[in-house]
Amino acid sequence: MLPLLALAHAPEPGHDVLLLGAATAEQTPQRACPPEVLARHQEVLNVPAPPEGWSGEPQAIDVFGVFTGEVRISHGNRQICGNMHDARTRDSRFRAGIGMVVVPKAGDHEPIVVSWTTPLKAYWIPTVRLGAPSPVQQNDTARLLVRVSCIAVAIALALSALMGYVTAKDRSFLIYVAVCLVFVLWQAVLSGLSGYPEPWLPVYESAAWWQVGLSAVTLGILLPVLWRLNGGDRLWPRSRLAQQLVLWSGVAAALCVPWLGTGGLAWLADVMEHVFQLGSIVCLGVGLWALRRRDYYALAGLLALLPWWVMMLADLVQAQWLIAYRIEALQLSATWFLMMSAYALNLRLGRLRQQRDEMRQLADTDGLTGLPNRRAGLRLLARHLERPAHEQQPLVIGFLDIDLFKDINDQFGHEAGDQVLVAVARALRAAVRTQDHVVRMGGEEFLILLPGANPAAARTRLESVRQQVAAVSPTLGLDGLALTASIGLAVWRPGHDDLAGLLRRADHAMYCAKRAGRNQVYDAESGAAPDPMQPA
Repeated sequence: MLPLLALAHAPEPGHDVLLLGAATAEQTPQRACPPEVLARHQEVLNVPAPPEGWSGEPQAIDVFGVFTGEVRISHGNRQICGNMHDARTRDSRFRAGIGMVVVPKAGDHEPIVVSWTTPLKAYWIPTVRLGAPSPVQQNDTARLLVRVSCIAVAIALALSALMGYVTAKDRSFLIYVAVCLVFVLWQAVLSGLSGYPEPWLPVYESAAWWQVGLSAVTLGILLPVLWRLNGGDRLWPRSRLAQQLVLWSGVAAALCVPWLGTGGLAWLADVMEHVFQLGSIVCLGVGLWALRRRDYYALAGLLALLPWWVMMLADLVQAQWLIAYRIEALQLSATWFLMMSAYALNLRLGRLRQQRDEMRQLADTDGLTGLPNRRAGLRLLARHLERPAHEQQPLVIGFLDIDLFKDINDQFGHEAGDQVLVAVARALRAAVRTQDHVVRMGGEEFLILLPGANPAAARTRLESVRQQVAAVSPTLGLDGLALTASIGLAVWRPGHDDLAGLLRRADHAMYCAKRAGRNQVYDAESGAAPDPMQPA
């Protein structure tokens, strides 16, 4: 009971609770509607009261889809003006749109008036939502979450690609990072998040210029990437010049934007829309053609096109959901495009890794016998010798040399000599355990690594290897061929042997075996060759 009694006293700030901030005398800022702003408002909507008049309950009104300029909402003597690109001008209860809560008197018929500047595109019309404050604000918050999430995903994809570049050193990942950043800026201006919570881009009254300019750059990037994702590069390798032309045309159009008036911006926006529609048709055709040719990598491109085609068809039939949620639809389509591009980039990384592994395999494999070559064998041996003390295990190596191999080449020819090497390599692989390693060191020399084997067991195993080599002769069908091998055995002595010293002792033991009459295993440790009749 004592802990409960200890909590019965009033919480002390700084001890039982963390209290931040302080009382303020600052008044709630009121956003005035300057006359010059109202003079540009050509579009006015009167939201009428119900036939029986307003109920007397609070009414929330939220305006979305006004991409440029300020929005004015008024009822009676109360009015606000808000800019999508400066959250400081808006009611803080509405984060994705420009909204206000009014409380008309019961039975009052005075309408709520909303006005805005004529948009660049006639059919990109605003959406006005009216209702009880709670559901209207929840819808507003949901829109904000979608917009912020799309930008967050783009940033996360950019960071992931940056890590991919560190791993693969492929500049395609850096290009993808740049693409993501351009899309982040475009989405920030499109959604108004460039001004939330305070302006961090100098959009201000130039929102139309920013949107058209960034849209031009985005389009210049989007179409070439869609072309590549759909297999255009693989079908027509010479199309890269056309891709660069599209990219730099978008950049050039963006650079011209500051000198265009409202009419020029509207014209450029319409041109870009038609170019995108035409490019989407071309990319769809290329993707289907590539898929027909069994280029399954084009699936990523077709999937990347899917939401854009849904939006174009919805625009064609003037679907209400697209009018109401155009910004969110554009952002989700762009995010899906970036995700499909990241998927294609990961496929590319997988192919690069596969090619690297294949090249490494080729570089580490003896082309004739299929055994690890000298470089791979030395690296494998070094790995055993460099293990920490608590992981070290006994290690015995055998250095094998085919006896009189030069005479075999001279008598039967080099082709027969290659057959001998391949057959011996096969016999060596069959004679050792799974955890043992056989390496071709060059010419007729082989290295056998026996990790975990004690010296006695290793001598027995190497004797078995020698007998296996001798048994190869009848399988080759060469009259007069008698294969034998001399093997030098060396045991690793931790603290005394490095890699070169261990190999030197095994090589010396092999030459001792040859001087002792060949066709035997010579132990560098005991200086004696085991009895050839000892059972394997």
